[in-house]
Amino acid sequence: MKIQPTDAEQQAGTATRRQAAKVLGPLAVDVAVPLAVYYLAHKAFGLDLVASLALSSVVPAVRTVVGAVRDRAVNGLAALMLAVNAVGIALSFVSGDPRLMIAKDSGISSVIGLSILVSAFGARPLMSAGLKPFLTRGDAAREAAWDRLSAGRGRFCGLERRFSAVWGVALLAECVARIVGAYTVPAETMAWLGTVMLIAALGVGAVASGSATEPMKELLDAEVRADCEGERPVPAPAAA
Repeated sequence: MKIQPTDAEQQAGTATRRQAAKVLGPLAVDVAVPLAVYYLAHKAFGLDLVASLALSSVVPAVRTVVGAVRDRAVNGLAALMLAVNAVGIALSFVSGDPRLMIAKDSGISSVIGLSILVSAFGARPLMSAGLKPFLTRGDAAREAAWDRLSAGRGRFCGLERRFSAVWGVALLAECVARIVGAYTVPAETMAWLGTVMLIAALGVGAVASGSATEPMKELLDAEVRADCEGERPVPAPAAA
């Protein structure tokens, strides 16, 4: 007999799918679309390698500008990505070196990866903002449980830091691999291999970070159950 999901489970699933689309949508634009633009320009229209790579970099740059105009705010990371893209395009046209165009993406990955890694040792790991919606699934009780656990200094906070550290290391490793590839592998090969490296790094990060997300989910579940059953300790009243 097939068990039908409850309304709460359906709503949680819908919230998770929406959050996944919100996170993965821009990633698809920044990875898949530039690669398609490169092949269309270079193979279909016969543009040279530098011009084709430059055109492929325009897509994420335009998306960054559109996002800033739409949100009426300038995100520091987005601004950095735009600046690196612009400088990389300009330098590549001046030098005529397509390898520089490919290597510039490593500059973005390295800054992002280093920022995430450093934040893992601070009070607010950068990856926690993206992880919270996935684990809480838009449920108010789980969000409250996350806030309580995250405000402490116990195992949950250590797992938060581990999650960011894993992603920081994965992105930095991808950065090193892409720089080495940019100057040792033919540029036409690196035009698509760089994307494969990024996807591989994301895959490794997703698998390796499971060592943090699964225990965090268990801690959240336990905290929610304890709260519902009234087992969570009540703070003692302050002394007069």
